[in-house]
Amino acid sequence: MNPSSTSPPVLTGHGIVLRPPKDGDVETRLAFGRDAEIHRMYGGSAASAPPYRRADARRWVNSIAEHPAAWIIDHNGAIGEVRLDNINRSDRRASLAIGIFDPQRLGRGLGTAATKLVLAHAFGALGLHRVSVRVLDFNERAIASYRKCGFSIEGREREAGLIDGEWHDDIMMGILAHEFSAQKDLLQGK
Repeated sequence: MNPSSTSPPVLTGHGIVLRPPKDGDVETRLAFGRDAEIHRMYGGSAASAPPYRRADARRWVNSIAEHPAAWIIDHNGAIGEVRLDNINRSDRRASLAIGIFDPQRLGRGLGTAATKLVLAHAFGALGLHRVSVRVLDFNERAIASYRKCGFSIEGREREAGLIDGEWHDDIMMGILAHEFSAQKDLLQGK
């Protein structure tokens, strides 16, 4: 797997590596398949999660390789992905998307670590002012992770997703560059 010439930089810290795709990632992703509960957290139906096929794994790897700001989350192997989508250079903003597909790695702070690395890159090298994220209201683990990273709840889109026959709200969260910087300064004792 050859990353594109415009691949984002490799980011390391907090015990993880954010990197472009490499040989073996298709097989790793395929081996994890599609966990029904993780699929539900992304807004899909847990009851009817389709099987995860080799073509799906190839598409996943290719989409990361072709994306200008997407990384594979690597913690002793590929465990997920994180992206900055809809980067708007004029308004200096982007939206974050993150997912861990290994159910054994959930709840260990790896998503929080990946988010912090991407935010440091977004507010540093990319010079962004704002990063936003949307999360389903029942995804309490993700909401807690975003709060740990400094995101604030900014709004709610009521009954935005129909999942397993029930309506759920989308929670809109955001963080500004100066908020992230202040949080980093606090952690470093400044």
